[in-house]
Formats: sequence, C-alpha cells, structure tokens
Amino acid sequence: TGHEVGHKKEAFDRRMAKLVLAVVGYGHFFIEHNKGHHRDVATPDDPATSRMGENIYSFATREIPGAFKRAWELEEVRLERSGKSVWSLDNEILQPVIITVALYYALLSFFGPIMLIFLPIQMAFGWWQLTSANYIEHYGLLREKLPNGKYEHQKPYHSWNSNHIMSNLILFHLQRHSDH
Repeated sequence: TGHEVGHKKEAFDRRMAKLVLAVVGYGHFFIEHNKGHHRDVATPDDPATSRMGENIYSFATREIPGAFKRAWELEEVRLERSGKSVWSLDNEILQPVIITVALYYALLSFFGPIMLIFLPIQMAFGWWQLTSANYIEHYGLLREKLPNGKYEHQKPYHSWNSNHIMSNLILFHLQRHSDH
C-alpha cells in the first residue's frame, strides 16, 4: 500500500505513504523508489533491479542497504539545493524514522518487552514483501546502453507484468508494474 500511495500527487496520499512505510521502518523507500528506482530501473545502477541469475537472497543483501544508501544520497542533494542540512526535519528519510521510533517506543511502553519479538518480525516481513516485489518486477531485465553513455528510455518490457484479477485486487494494481 505504501508503494502505491507513494505514487500519488496529493500531499495527503504522500504523507500516508510515509506513515505506512514508517510502520515497518522502511520510510526511505518513498524517496529511493520514486526518485532513484524509476530513473535507473533495469540498469546496473539500480539496486532495486534484480540481475539475471541472481537469487532473491543475494538480491536482498544488495538491494536493502543499496536502497537506503541511494535514498540518503538523493535526499542529501535535494536538501543541499535548498540550503538545508541533511539533518533537518525537512529530510524525508528522517521524518518516517522519527515516526518509527515514536511508534515502537509507544508499543514497547504499552505492551512491554514482548514487543521486542514481534516488532522485528513484522519489520522483516514488510521489508521482505517490498524486496520480493522488486525482485520479481524487473528480474533479469536490462535497458540498452546508448552510444552517448545514457540508457534507452524505460519501456513496458523493462517490467514484468501480470494481468490477473487476483493480483490486481491483492496488490493494489502492482501487477501492472510498467503502468506506474
């Protein structure tokens, strides 16, 4: 849900995407996916594009830290352009981090140490869902590098699609990945 709502233009929807992603401690996905992955999809520069022959576990160990690193770099550049510190509250990675910390603190305070078991499990499940989707959506696809050093423009065949009703309902239209 956070993935799809993050593509909306309305400020409310974008705030909701950050909130949903903050619940699983993956708020940086909002920046990385929309500003990094969409630009570099199906290129070696994209940590969220799985390579031909790469298994999902190797992909996860490359994609998860790579996505955070790229999100931080993108946000640092954006804030630098507007004369703000990367450590300011305008940082759209730090905003969901603050929500995550506050939410987890509240849950730990209310339910006690038992949450130290459940919070990492639900966090890992959320991360795994996003990583699995990224793995499947572009597995083995590669855009051609042009003579000028740039990559060809993204085309529908740079994403795997599934036109099934159930995947449409369950995944909020994610099955038509090239459409977004």
